[in-house]
This record gives sequence, C-alpha cells and structure tokens, in this order.
Amino acid sequence: MALPVIIQIENIYYPILAIIGVPANLLTIVILSRGKCGLSKCINRYLMGMAVGDLMVLTFEVILYEIKDAYFPYSFMNYTPVCSLNLALLFVSIDCSVWLTVAFTFDRFVAICYPTLRPKYCTEKTAAVVIAAVCFFSIIENVPIYFLYEPREIIDNVPWSCSVKSSLYTVHIWRAFWLFETILTPFAPFVLIVLLNSVTIRNIVLANRVRSGLRANKKFENDTDPEMENRRKSIILLLVISSSFILLWMVIFICFIFVHFTDVLYLEENYNDSFSIAEQSGYMLRCLSACTNTFIYASSQNKFRDELMNVIKRPLTLITNLINYVK
Repeated sequence: MALPVIIQIENIYYPILAIIGVPANLLTIVILSRGKCGLSKCINRYLMGMAVGDLMVLTFEVILYEIKDAYFPYSFMNYTPVCSLNLALLFVSIDCSVWLTVAFTFDRFVAICYPTLRPKYCTEKTAAVVIAAVCFFSIIENVPIYFLYEPREIIDNVPWSCSVKSSLYTVHIWRAFWLFETILTPFAPFVLIVLLNSVTIRNIVLANRVRSGLRANKKFENDTDPEMENRRKSIILLLVISSSFILLWMVIFICFIFVHFTDVLYLEENYNDSFSIAEQSGYMLRCLSACTNTFIYASSQNKFRDELMNVIKRPLTLITNLINYVK
C-alpha cells in the first residue's frame, strides 16, 4: 500500500534538513565560540545558546523521531520507554529554542529602549543566567510529557513505539496541562516577540529621527554616524531572526488555535484529512526554523560571513598542504 503523499514528502524532507541543519548549527557554534564576529559578549552568548537549542531540535525531533520512525521503525529507540523519553527531550529542545529567541528579543528590547538598564542587564553574566533558567524550566515543565504516551503496539510482550493516550482529550488534568503547554509554546512567544519588536522598532525610528535632526542642524549630514549604524545592524539581526521564527511557526500556531476552538483533535494520524496535512506541514516548517539562523547570520553580519569562510577554508587548506607534502 502506497504511503500518503505527506509522509512521502517527509521521508525525503527530514533527511535533507538534517544533512544541512546539523553541520550549519555546528559551524555556528564553532564560529561564535571564537568570539571574532564583532558582537558583544552578551549577544554572542544568546546566539550560541539559540544554536545549541536548534541543534537539539534537529537531534531529538528530526533525527531521533522523524527519520528514526521512517527508516528504523523497530530500532532500540522505538521501545516505548525510550521513545517517550525522546519525545520529552524533543519538547524540552523546542521550548529551549523558542524561549531563547524570546530572551534574545527581550535583551535587545532592553538595550535599545532602556539605555539606563543596559549596563546592568545586557551583560554576559545575565545572559548566562537567563539561558540556564530557560533550560532548567524547560526540563521541569516537560517532565509530564514522558507519561503522556502509551505503546502503539505490543510485540512478544515488548511495548513498541508511542501513541498519545486517549486521556489527553478526556481527563481534566491532562487537558489543563496541554492547554498550559500550548499557551507556553507557541502562544506566549508569538505575543511577546510581536509586542517587543513593535516597541523596539518604534523606539529606534523615533530616536533616529531625533538624532538625524540634531546632526542636520550641526551640518553633519555627510558624516557617518556610528551609533545609527550600530542600531541599524542590531535591528536587522533582531527583525530577521524574529520574522523567521514567526513565519515558520505560523502554520502550527494556527493549527493549535483550531484545536482549542473547534472540534478537531490534535495529533490525529488521518493523513487524508486536511487538518492533519496542515499539522504535519506545520511541523516541517517548525523544524526548518532550527536551520535558518546560520544563514541569517551569514547574510546580515559581514564578520560572521568572513569567519564562516575561514572555518570552511581551513580544512581545505590542510588537505591541500598534506597532498603537496606527500608529493
């Protein structure tokens, strides 16, 4: 029997995503750890945390869940206890990735809109504390996920694979937990990112108008303004990262709204149903968001692009030197 079209697409899509996304995030981590991209230590710490979070999403969702189910359905990873643990870690990685994006957005909001607080809040130490707190609460909050699944089938008394318990839709405590889970991710991040970006952009536009007016009065219009240039670079990086997150999460965000305000069920596996197809498409786009930041940095940050080229050229140079030495 032929697989549904959406599953056939996923079986090609996820391996390609892993092949591109894992090296891209590893390269990002290596480059940012060198600290030569011209970014502040605070921003550098947040971007590195986001890259690690994205790498976790690719590991637990793309490789150990999607690819494993498609190509290794009866591997050790598909024992129900191991599968449940992987799904719990999957949700932890998603929450870390999403809320670190929110934390970075909030850091830039403080830096731009509240300059008096910037020296105290926008520091490497504060960034480290925030990242650790996000990871800790993501782990604690997702512990119940492990108990949300039951065996999909029993083979020789061995529980295989994971299926959502029917009690998710009937037991009040599970329904309350899932409502809290969906509010936490992605409802709250959507609202916070849109709100913080709106205020930040408004503040930058007003500040730039005032600064341009002052410089015009002093006849500095032909001079380069380093402060305005720094603001421009900050807002480009912030907006592109935030916009990418919002666009790639939009489909699954809409699906979550449908689940809570209509009669459709979440996590159903009827792949001939339009909602299930939309939901699976949303997951595909959500996973894509774990691959985009490296390309965003490369396209918007000249020094990051230079460091990326240096890292790529180094092994090629070593191989060339080795070949020449052998000759």
